[in-house]
Amino acid sequence: MQELLIESPLLLLFCVAAIGYMVGSISYKGNSLGVSAVLFVGLFFGAMNQNFKAPDVLFELGLVFFVYSIGLSSGAAFFKSIRKNGMRDISFVIIMLTSSAIFAVGLAYLFTLGAASTVGIYAGSTTNTPALAGVIDLINQNFKGTDASVLNEQAVVAYSFTYPMGVLGGMIAIVLMEKIFRIDYKKEKKQLRNKYPTEEDITSVTIRVTNPEVVGKKLREINQHGDWSVIFGRVMNTNFDVSLPSWDMKLKMGYQIMVIGTEEDIEAITEYLGQKMEFNISYDRKEYEVRRIFVSNPSLVGRSISSLNLAEKYDAVITRIRRGDTDMLAKPSTVLEAGDRIRFVAKRRDLQDLSEYIGDSYYQSSKVNLFSVGLGIAMGLLLGMIEFTLPGNITFKLGFAGGPLIVGLLLGALYRTGPIVWILPYSANVTLRQMGLILLLAVIGIRSGSSFISSFNFEVGLILFVAGTLLSLATAVFAITMGLKLFKIPFSVLTGFISNQPAILDFAMERSGNRIPMIGYTLVFPIALVLKIVYAQLIFLFLS
Repeated sequence: MQELLIESPLLLLFCVAAIGYMVGSISYKGNSLGVSAVLFVGLFFGAMNQNFKAPDVLFELGLVFFVYSIGLSSGAAFFKSIRKNGMRDISFVIIMLTSSAIFAVGLAYLFTLGAASTVGIYAGSTTNTPALAGVIDLINQNFKGTDASVLNEQAVVAYSFTYPMGVLGGMIAIVLMEKIFRIDYKKEKKQLRNKYPTEEDITSVTIRVTNPEVVGKKLREINQHGDWSVIFGRVMNTNFDVSLPSWDMKLKMGYQIMVIGTEEDIEAITEYLGQKMEFNISYDRKEYEVRRIFVSNPSLVGRSISSLNLAEKYDAVITRIRRGDTDMLAKPSTVLEAGDRIRFVAKRRDLQDLSEYIGDSYYQSSKVNLFSVGLGIAMGLLLGMIEFTLPGNITFKLGFAGGPLIVGLLLGALYRTGPIVWILPYSANVTLRQMGLILLLAVIGIRSGSSFISSFNFEVGLILFVAGTLLSLATAVFAITMGLKLFKIPFSVLTGFISNQPAILDFAMERSGNRIPMIGYTLVFPIALVLKIVYAQLIFLFLS
């Protein structure tokens, strides 16, 4: 069997992926490894036989797919976060990465490690291959022959052995700090729902107007009064006639109005308007209907709801939008994406026209525009190939990770450029991200397994193991503690900051149950990529 796996790297890769995914689905007391289990199964196979190999191009392909899809889905939230918390977050990231470099230098003195081994530990514990490549290039420029070969080997061995611990250390730190600080993810998600893209617990109630102060006021004024994030649905007047509201509608005493929003906002607006009714407003199904319609018309993707001017064309109200598994309020500023399911309350005569206008085709809404995806990834790869030079003759490239990620962030924030729609349908984005992550983790595991075992048989290997573990854990624990207590950064965001590898990010999102860690990851990655390359070379020069 092993001979067959040696001869067929693709068979090996998909065996690792399948077994890893199965192992990751096993839950114990509500906890599971998720897709990150693919990495550990890959390590097992790599340790089993050092002749097991996986094609390098699959690692690169997986990395590109993963970071580009992350960038597209996080672009808008990324720049929104930068505008709100830019200086705070960037300052924290710089301090976090600087402390990691200082810890590495301290470990070099503690364990009497050479410069090359220390840099290898630093690059491996922070899972940063470009940093290792930059130092190897620096070594080759300053050393020749045997000296360069020995130093390169020391750096690569230290990197190979500590890379798995760079992943494990982050995961262990997340679980450990959860317990120490008693993190309640559900409570934190509620607190952050207006700042980050979290799933909202949306409900609806009917309220009877009994407050004289609101009589004669427009719905727009009422909503602005409390800055509530709600949508107004059907309205019943005192003659029991049901109609659909507009923002200019004025309320009268005794009117009943359906309000959709989060429980907190609904409780507040109920207290302001009057009293909650036991039952929601019923409507004449011969005249009105509630229907979900898929967004599949390419001309609507990337446009806000307010820009569609639907109220001027149709007797209809949008109450909710379902994107993936998340229900969102249909705010005027909400930007539509392919595959969104819009919940309309509309007159029957308008529904057919609405369906044709919105698209309502599941097949079309799930299709991937290969032109925009190919063009976006190509631009990212070209950016990654550009060599940048910093003071001190330190050079670096953004590579397969940094280039596509930065381009993905920019295009995700743009949504579209003229007729070109950059963002992917939600289902397609998730599939691309998962496939990229599985390829990435399987290849890394297979690559690192043999080095992990062979190095562990020697005293040097044990020292590298301990040093790498300490660096990974110390950096993560220090960063989370400092971020929570000094910078007041939410725990979910912090887990994204310390996720220097996709497996940790996936683990963090599994633990939190939301996408907030992804925002932290996309913010830290471009900055971390550059700083780690610079710090790795500075560490080598300092210790040499």
